Amino acid sequence: MSSIGKDFFGLKDMSAQDILYILGTAETMKLVLGPQNKKSPHLQGKSVIILFYEPSPRAKLSYELAAQHMSADVIDMTGSIHAFSGEETLQDMGQLIGQMGADFIILRHPMAGAPRLLANTVAASVINAGDGFNENPGQSLLDLLTIREQKGGFDGLKVAIVGDILHSRVSKSNIWGLTKLGAEVSVAGPPTLLLPDMEKLGVNVYYDAREAVNNADVILTNRMRMETQNKTYIPSLDEYKRFFRIDEGLLRYAKKDAIVMHPGSIQSGVELSEGVMRSSKCIINDQIANSVAVRMAMYYVLSQVGGAFS
Repeated sequence: MSSIGKDFFGLKDMSAQDILYILGTAETMKLVLGPQNKKSPHLQGKSVIILFYEPSPRAKLSYELAAQHMSADVIDMTGSIHAFSGEETLQDMGQLIGQMGADFIILRHPMAGAPRLLANTVAASVINAGDGFNENPGQSLLDLLTIREQKGGFDGLKVAIVGDILHSRVSKSNIWGLTKLGAEVSVAGPPTLLLPDMEKLGVNVYYDAREAVNNADVILTNRMRMETQNKTYIPSLDEYKRFFRIDEGLLRYAKKDAIVMHPGSIQSGVELSEGVMRSSKCIINDQIANSVAVRMAMYYVLSQVGGAFS
């Protein structure tokens, strides 16, 4: 039985059993999405509010499609955000949504901790679709599902996460999830783009990408934020690409059957070379294919534990 509460904030607070429960549910949801039946009644009569303070068309679409496949009513209130101003913006929006009797709120927000703040003001289940530089559990869960499908499990799996860890909420969620599930995680990036005391998270820290990907089964990279290209973080984008871009030369250090993953959207030639992007090792399409099923699983699990349902 899952110990998950009414909300999804991040993988940091989840147990390995919780994570595996969601992944198993997502596998079931993939059957629901089969060619013979793309509709289930699990959320019939329920409402899902989409509230994105930051743009992410792919994530937004996956949450919307997942809700529609489960027969929920979907209301996109993202366009209404501009009508609210001042320090109480999120609380005011929460009060408005609460008065509407929403069952789920999908929140993407530039402030870390925003989902928890909103959850304290509403009875609805709040799903964190990305908060500041904190976590993005939905993207991480679909990454984990894809890895399990490709590699069969996590125990003893060697995973390298390369790039801008400091600003990547997906990378942080993946670190929490992978380490809890038994994978050996190594990270590499410019010293200015790694978290302080990262070793305390149970990962191996390197400043040379070749050491991180050595004998790796899985290589995860992330979007290099263009706005971090200043003297505070990196000397130049060219230097970043020279040392931390995933290319054919770097892949020679990984296992022959290693897979390469990226949460999107990709800046071609920056995080991944065009050759790697076109290769069979790059399984970004598999990640995208799992996105709707994972969001369906998140809805389903929360629908069983309460929130506005209780």
